Amino acid sequence: MSYNHKLTLRAMVAALSLAAVCAAPAMAADKFVAVTAIVEHPALDAVRDGVKDELKEEGFDAGKNLKWEYQSAQGNTGTAAQIARKFIGDKPDVIVAIATPSAQAVVAATKSIPVVYSGVTDPVAAQLVKDWKASGTNVTGVSDLLELDKQVDLIKRVVPKAKRVGMVYNPGEANSAVVVKALKELLAKSNMTLVEAAAPRSVDVGSAAKSLIGKVDVIYTNTDNNVVSAYEALVKVGNDAKIPLVASDTDSVKRGAIAALGVNYYDLGRQTGKVVGRILKGDKPGDIPSATSSKLELFVNTAAAQKQGVTLSPELVSSAKTVIKQ
Repeated sequence: MSYNHKLTLRAMVAALSLAAVCAAPAMAADKFVAVTAIVEHPALDAVRDGVKDELKEEGFDAGKNLKWEYQSAQGNTGTAAQIARKFIGDKPDVIVAIATPSAQAVVAATKSIPVVYSGVTDPVAAQLVKDWKASGTNVTGVSDLLELDKQVDLIKRVVPKAKRVGMVYNPGEANSAVVVKALKELLAKSNMTLVEAAAPRSVDVGSAAKSLIGKVDVIYTNTDNNVVSAYEALVKVGNDAKIPLVASDTDSVKRGAIAALGVNYYDLGRQTGKVVGRILKGDKPGDIPSATSSKLELFVNTAAAQKQGVTLSPELVSSAKTVIKQ
């Protein structure tokens, strides 16, 4: 082989090697999903885990071909805004925002990076989207909105003679404000009243619950983040004062509520993960309508019922998907 031919061959090999090196990052490029929640508690943690597991099933495996970052705002809206700004600077492919305050912070921070909310009761009232149709913006997601008439029916099944329904909630959380307004109107149709107790912080939950002693026949809880993150304080009051607790999320039944007809938040996370997967594969968030949970489950805790002075009907217990006995 001539010297010139050797040079030509070496040049070709070098060029091919360079092309392979340049092409490798593009072929192996990871997707990047940034996830934030307003606080860590069982329901929101289940959403996060469901998203992650669904993405793995969709072909996006954290630590392999998916960069996954999670940050909790620890119940602080100021921290939620800081996390949102950090994520915008990191330029992920999708931001998943779990619970209303975190979703509001992220949506306020970007109009370009795809945002998928989850665990938000009313995305319209929270001003994340204009309506439930495809938004035409960078925002879509999955809501945990429940039909309140079914919640009232459950309250009646647990405490048939209940007339005064207590509710501990954070007045500053949009989700809770929406539920309180609607629940007042719905209870009035059944000659029942709502008695409110404000808990602006998680540490206020116990004292707010105590303020309801002697004033209510039952306490109902929505997925207010302050309340759910401090649910044990509410359970203690319920047990000590023999006030029945009815929840709207099944995880709270495991923690001491008597019953809940609610969303399985892990499944909600899986449903959210499917939306994220679609966006990672090329769909635009603005073309995907907002959705609600695809199924509800009834959980009953017979041990909690005994502690809170309630005898549950056999029909209610037998109709539950899950019965917790201790």
